[in-house]
Amino acid sequence: MECPKCNSQFKTIEYEGIEVDRCIKCEGIWFDILEHQELKKKKGSESIDSGNPEKGEKYNKIDKINCPKCKTQMVRMVDSKQPHIWYESCSVCNGVFFDAGEFKDFKKYTLSDFMKSFKMKKRT
Repeated sequence: MECPKCNSQFKTIEYEGIEVDRCIKCEGIWFDILEHQELKKKKGSESIDSGNPEKGEKYNKIDKINCPKCKTQMVRMVDSKQPHIWYESCSVCNGVFFDAGEFKDFKKYTLSDFMKSFKMKKRT
């Protein structure tokens, strides 16, 4: 598979029996359906996100991408509990793509994140 952000190849990495694909150039991570949720629960799984967050921020600006599996245009998503995290999701195969550093951030839910999501809910 090719990375939807930089067109480089993915390298398969494994954590406790779950295989994901990480780009060899931009270090973004492709998760098949629900793998990001499964890994979020596993202690130490943030180690799969070894990418540079500054590089991830640069690639995060690219928001119109096609799914590396089925070539469908992906949808930009915002994590409801951590609204500063934007990732792309495929509406056909349900895979998701996180830029470098985003999965590590996704795994961490801080008091600051709680307060931000609370404020957003209060406005609606």
